[in-house]
Amino acid sequence: MGSNKGHRRIISKLPVSTSFSPSGIPLTSMDSVNLKISELEAMHLVDLKGFKQEDAARNMGVSRKTLWKDLKSGRRIVTDALINGKKINIDISG
Repeated sequence: MGSNKGHRRIISKLPVSTSFSPSGIPLTSMDSVNLKISELEAMHLVDLKGFKQEDAARNMGVSRKTLWKDLKSGRRIVTDALINGKKINIDISG
């Protein structure tokens, strides 16, 4: 069975900003997390636009399994940042 590892996903829109940080925490003492653009796109399509995972996967040019992995990983990263006051860096290079 083929793998999508290394294949470029189709990204419909790049984010306006590539980093977010919580207020009230000095940048020098703030931990950060890195969010891949594919993880953001999966959340964008499923959580914000309301696509079914099958439709989101088709839009991104990946399998449903790959979409699910991106979605699960992205949600974990964002939740970690929100709960633990971490800066989110979005990697738009791939």
